[in-house]
Amino acid sequence: MKRLFQAFSPLALLKPAFVALCLLALVACASVANQSTKLDQAQYAWSAAIRWGDFEGAMNLIDPEVRKKIELTPLQLERYKQVQISSYRDVGTSTDMDAGKSVRDIEIGVINRHTMAERTVRYREVWRWDAEAKAWWITSPLPDLWEGQ
Repeated sequence: MKRLFQAFSPLALLKPAFVALCLLALVACASVANQSTKLDQAQYAWSAAIRWGDFEGAMNLIDPEVRKKIELTPLQLERYKQVQISSYRDVGTSTDMDAGKSVRDIEIGVINRHTMAERTVRYREVWRWDAEAKAWWITSPLPDLWEGQ
């Protein structure tokens, strides 16, 4: 009888529940780590595209819903070809993985190819996590390298 009582003691019942809880926590941590890695990869791809002047390629990282509204005209693409990006620096980041949102403030060095004049432009990237696609999308348009001019 004592052996039967030990098999069904509250401690014996809590052990499998504790193991299951630990496994669930590990899966959750792995999911957040995977989401974080994907954010790093998406931000790296975006900054590389901007840094190397691949603005058409950068458009592929913009949220598809946003992209539909901001298609680049041939004239706008030609304007981007008139500049060279000399630097792309992250000057501040705020990320909330639970909310699926990340914001980065960026400082971009821009050189006019015709005048060789360099200037600095500030830009804010806003990223959102798409749980269905398991991908991060930037919801900001391409940087305005002319600041409205």
